[in-house]
Amino acid sequence: MLRTLRAPRGPHAFNRYEIKYLVDAALAEELREELAPRLDRDRHCPDEGYGVWSVYYDTRRLRFYWEKIEGLRFRRKLRIRHYGDRFSVGADTPVYVEIKQRVNRVTQKRRVRLPYRDALRLCDGRQPVERPDGARGFVDEVLDLVSRLELRATAMTGYTRHAYQGRDADTGLRVTFDRRIRGRDRDFHLGADAENRLIVPASMTIMEVKADERVPYWLTDLTARRNLQVVRVSKYCQSVEAYGLAPRSIFHVPGHDTISAEV
Repeated sequence: MLRTLRAPRGPHAFNRYEIKYLVDAALAEELREELAPRLDRDRHCPDEGYGVWSVYYDTRRLRFYWEKIEGLRFRRKLRIRHYGDRFSVGADTPVYVEIKQRVNRVTQKRRVRLPYRDALRLCDGRQPVERPDGARGFVDEVLDLVSRLELRATAMTGYTRHAYQGRDADTGLRVTFDRRIRGRDRDFHLGADAENRLIVPASMTIMEVKADERVPYWLTDLTARRNLQVVRVSKYCQSVEAYGLAPRSIFHVPGHDTISAEV
């Protein structure tokens, strides 16, 4: 059994192993039906799924992007994330400021919930904000990161997610299906009435398996029977490359060049 690393303390912290698959949309529907008897749908997930919108911060030389492409054992990224309808986002809307980092094979995610105005003040304005109870160290870390590295909003991603949770012996297991994966390279306010472009073909879905310690045998058997292949796809990197901010890497998912823009 793999040993789980301890995450630095923060208001919300997650340690887990993440495995991604790129699957045809029709196959994704079949997989969701096959998983239904063993997993519970996330209580926040309606029948049609829910929106996930993220603004990613990076240096002018795209340090975090290149750390991912080069596969560094320790790498991280900073983002502001909103769940739900982006057009409803206002100054008081709760969002998450997150640092997601990789330590060897383990993904660590730490985050704090802030009003959107405070998240922008912290990440864009590089100014101190009122810190929720227990979040002093994390907020100070974000402020140091954006100030010391001169981070700036670089790319945005959005998609529709269906999420499922493990039950009984599989507590800690989470499986998500992300479709209609879009992005843009400007107008980074979450609530902006701005145009987005599909950055992964509409015919494809990203399936992600997340586990605290190990993926259960029945799920590894399912992925083997379906001949699913693990991929190193990153939505942030897809958005960066789709808009020509960096050359397309060997991990780039092709096929969206002629796809029309969507909201």
